Formats: sequence, structure tokens, C-alpha cells
Amino acid sequence: MSPGPYLRGNCRVSPPPVTIIAVDIGVLLPTGKAQWGADDDPRDLIAFGREAESLGFSSLFVNDSLISPRIEALTMLAALAATTTTATLGTGALLPFLRRPLQAAQSLASIDLLSGGRLTVAVGAGFPGRFGRPFYTLSDVPWPNRFARLDETITLWRALWSGATTFHGEFFQYDHIPPATRPFHDGGPPIWLGGATPTALTRTGRLYDGWLPYPPDPADYASGLLQIHQAATDSGRPANAITPALFVTLHIDEDENRSLKAMETYATATYGLSLNELKTTQAVITGSPDRVRTAINRYINAGTRHIIVRLAALDLHSQHHQLQRLAALIPKWKNAAETPQRPLSQQ
Repeated sequence: MSPGPYLRGNCRVSPPPVTIIAVDIGVLLPTGKAQWGADDDPRDLIAFGREAESLGFSSLFVNDSLISPRIEALTMLAALAATTTTATLGTGALLPFLRRPLQAAQSLASIDLLSGGRLTVAVGAGFPGRFGRPFYTLSDVPWPNRFARLDETITLWRALWSGATTFHGEFFQYDHIPPATRPFHDGGPPIWLGGATPTALTRTGRLYDGWLPYPPDPADYASGLLQIHQAATDSGRPANAITPALFVTLHIDEDENRSLKAMETYATATYGLSLNELKTTQAVITGSPDRVRTAINRYINAGTRHIIVRLAALDLHSQHHQLQRLAALIPKWKNAAETPQRPLSQQ
């Protein structure tokens, strides 16, 4: 039912139109051993994915690493491809330099086929310091020019998925490429970029299908998205060709102090950082359901339309509990009607 007219001065006028904002809510599966309790069975991750799908989550994402024990990202997605039916399956973010590009393209195309075209691939090039550079050393891949190497890898994948038989780039040279596995859809799955530096924003607008950052401030998200749209326009691409996504870590608890303590414990176990250190670089939300909803709404107002949530819990039982608490909020975001307001990028 539409709301009735209201008074402005002495005039009775119609209310502003209602805009339907569809927001996808996804969850990051706890594939790292640091998120398992002593008695947890990692095979429960498959049940976790199926539960998330049944609870209404739009997507199931996994992350990638080589310096901590975990279920390997593409292995996890292959298992989910066979056991789920509707959720998007994604990486957040895959580190392509850990794998040979031709083999990675085949693995990704295979997962896309097995899932019926449900794959989305967010990629990254790693970070300076202990969370990035050691990966390159272990993979026998040079650290310099890593961003150009990443972009060329994506170009190579797309060429393979479109039937290319040769490829000659700066980093990869193939005079003869045998027939490659084709993905479910022509051109292959969407490829997003994780990163928020000025160069990353330009590259996202020029080359990628989506953006997956985790800025602590929604205003930075809004300004970054504007730069991506400008870069897309400058490259002759429509701005709406790029999915604006967000990666956020959260913990739900009516007791704010208890929620902060849980997030502090999670930050220390996962990164060896204090919560204050983590909050300087990543989007982190704690507190009651209303507080969480308000914080997420700020990012939605900034322009994000696909939110991947990492649950701050250190055993699978607690992960399930947080999953169910977050699921109760999904109807408030998914296909939610909101009165028009200017996004932060226009304020």
C-alpha cells in the first residue's frame, strides 16, 4: 500500500517516490584452521554453506592463503558447487600468482561449469609485508610488477575462455594453446578486483567486473566508487557494468563490550593485531543487531550492493550462531524499500 499524501505548508502533496534497493548479502566461509575449535570437523564447512544458502544468503565466499593452514579455496568451491544450488560461489580474494595461469583458468572454468554458472572471482595481488610478500617467495614469482602481472593474468584467462589459441603478453607467452575448458557462460565468470589505492580504482574501472574493498569509512567507499565510475566512463564502459561489493568483518551481540572483546580475540588470532590496529585498515562492525544494521546501511548509502560478511568467531559452533543472527537481518536489506536519499558520493 502506498503512503498517503502529507502536508507541506498549506498544500497537500504526495510523498517522495520509493526506490527499491536490492542488496545481496553473502558470507565468507571459515576455511582457515584459526576459525576452527579443537574438536571441529572441517567437513562441516559444506553443511555451513548449505545452511547459509537455506537461510537466504546470496553468496558463499572463500579466501586464499599460503601461509596458514586451511581448506584450499578452489577445492572448497568445488565441494560447494556440488552441494548448493542457488548461491553465488566466490573468492574473496583469490591470489592468482599462487597458481600457474593456464591451470587456474581450467580450474575456475570447471567450477563454473559444475555450479551452473554461479562463480564470481574476486582477485588480488597481495600486500606488502608479512601478509603478501612471503606468498611470492614461496611461489617463485617476482614481487615487482605484481599488479601488471595480475591484470595480464585476467586478460589471459578471458582469452582462454573465449577460445584463444595463442597469447603474447609481457609476462606470459604461448605460441600454441590447446583447446581450453569453456566456462558455463560465454566470456567466463565475473572477475572483481580487491583494492582501494588510486591505481586499483582506475584498473577496476578499466578492466574488472566488480570491486571488493573493505574501507573502514563509508565515505571512502563512496569516493572510491566515484573514481571507478569515472575510470569506466573514460574507458568507454558503462558504470553499471561494475558490481560495487564490500567485505566486512562483524560480530553481533547485544552486549557491546562482549562483542568488542570477541572481535579483539578474533583480530589477535587471525592477524596477530589488536582490534584498534585492524580497524585502521578494514571495515569492522560490532554490537547489537540495530547497531549492525545501521552501520551496514551507511555502506549501502555509499553505493555498495553486494556485501560479503566475515563472521568474527573462532569455532564452527559460534560461526553457525553468528550466521543465524545475521540471517535474521537479511530481510531488512534484501529487496528493502527505502525512501530516496542522496548517496554519500553526492553529499
